[in-house]
Amino acid sequence: MNTEERILRASDMLKGHLGEADTAIVLGSGLGEITSSLENAVSIQCTDVPGYPVSTVPGHSGKWWKGTIQGHGVFIIQGRVHAYEGIPIQDVVMYVRILKCLGVKRLILTNAAGCANADWNAGDIMVISDHINLSGLNPLVGPNLDCFGPRFPDMTEAYSRDLRALAQETAKEQGILLREGVYAWFLGPTYETPAEVRMARVLGADAVGMSTVPEVIAARHSGMDVLAFSCLTNMAAGLNKQPLTHSEVLEAAVQAGNRIQTLIIHMLKTLSQYGP
Repeated sequence: MNTEERILRASDMLKGHLGEADTAIVLGSGLGEITSSLENAVSIQCTDVPGYPVSTVPGHSGKWWKGTIQGHGVFIIQGRVHAYEGIPIQDVVMYVRILKCLGVKRLILTNAAGCANADWNAGDIMVISDHINLSGLNPLVGPNLDCFGPRFPDMTEAYSRDLRALAQETAKEQGILLREGVYAWFLGPTYETPAEVRMARVLGADAVGMSTVPEVIAARHSGMDVLAFSCLTNMAAGLNKQPLTHSEVLEAAVQAGNRIQTLIIHMLKTLSQYGP
């Protein structure tokens, strides 16, 4: 069974179980509490979806949700997979293409990231304005899936300018400090070295992490508008004398996650006017 056939098979199953929606939210490490805000919620375990890759990372529970928030129908996905798990890059972005088949026009991504900007602080939230791909991977390498998008998609505005403006406006209304900057994708699973962080900073990165970018590429290939938030859970290597641990990242993500949840919930009140 080829990639397209696997996507369509999983899409048919999920559409029958969950239905359709025009907005999807993807939860990064430790950012799972927003599911408690869903009304009329239904869910399904990723392990029950045929051919669907399952995360092996703590903090990623592996479940799809469908419901409404502020009267707005949404999917919520817990348990993205990563290339560093040894999962093929086409499977890493499989869920994005499934969402396209389920009618999604807007993709809201969240992640936990290291802060590379010495003028900011651990615990800050950043809306991503652009990214730098330092992984050497791209999910569009290989035969193009013409049913999803063109061979050479434009990435000039990978992250929707309108959605970023709405996020900043909402943050101001809610009294939340929202940074805006560039995210650098490293393959992982090792945390970045101090030299790598310095390199990323010279290139213009404000945050470093191990996810999000391949999904953004696949989403833009499919014509979705993208908004992405990074929870800056720690100062990146070289900016902090303490060694980095995943448990500390999860703890910090949970604390900052409440502010991201507030932002997203209030954005959903007016999100429909920013559609494609």
